Amino acid sequence: MAGDSADSAPETPRPIRLVVAISSRALFDLAESHRVFEDQGVAAYREYQVAHESDVLEPGVAFSLVKKLLALNDRLGERGQVDVILLSRNSTDTGLRVFNSIHHYGLEIARAAFTSGASPYRYVAAFGAHLFLSADPSDVRQALLAGCAAATIWANPPFAAARSDDQLRIAFDGDAVLFSDESERIFRRDGLDAFNANEVAAAREPLSDGPFKGFLLALQRIQTIFPAAESPLRTALITARGAPSHERVIRTLRAWEIRIDEALFLSGLSKGRFLKAFDADIFFDDQEVHCQDASSLVATGHVPLGAANNTLLP
Repeated sequence: MAGDSADSAPETPRPIRLVVAISSRALFDLAESHRVFEDQGVAAYREYQVAHESDVLEPGVAFSLVKKLLALNDRLGERGQVDVILLSRNSTDTGLRVFNSIHHYGLEIARAAFTSGASPYRYVAAFGAHLFLSADPSDVRQALLAGCAAATIWANPPFAAARSDDQLRIAFDGDAVLFSDESERIFRRDGLDAFNANEVAAAREPLSDGPFKGFLLALQRIQTIFPAAESPLRTALITARGAPSHERVIRTLRAWEIRIDEALFLSGLSKGRFLKAFDADIFFDDQEVHCQDASSLVATGHVPLGAANNTLLP
């Protein structure tokens, strides 16, 4: 019967949505105007920005990443949507220069919050953001404590030349980023032997969620739309772990039903040259030493929580 066939028709899948919130200082190079703010105060900063509001800002550390994120919409079509939200401590007056620059570069960013000096982190959840990128560590820390993946963008240009292809490649550290810092705490308290012994004993016990698990899941939902060989996204786990602590990581990702395209277990080797080989568009790590190593090669996001930062993950 017609009614039966209508009742049994499969539901149309809901479009996949990925939301990334970004500060103006991560998107554009605002170093000069920020110096005016620090040296001369808010009033001088406002005058400077208004006087230069028709001057286009140069791209910042995360500019290329944002372009590639927005370019995913052409591939997704009606199946999904990537939204980039601007969250800025600027006022509407000083923020006009930022929006003029967004228009100049043809970036499809329509939503923004200008908070006139107040921390914009409280709008991260209101916009439903999966990731928040900022140049302000305090804003990032508050977003992390509120349960959102967040990182402080480290600016240490110049980077290696950008690739000609448009595939987006994102690399993650493991402990305190994708996973909790529960094992990292053991390493820092008792050393490597105790860490390895714990990981071997708990090899079949999945690690707890880290702050970036939700963001990785959102990326994977996009990946599932495409055949693996044609995906516009590629992910990598680049971790200081090595054997025998690798097994617990592999089994954790399996339990989460998450596919990582590449996994590098470096057993303490420096990560920078491997990130360059992977051609990462951005790399997330909780340890400053790894961020320093990576930030002259790729855009780098420092995750300022966990045992490495003397602030335990919730």
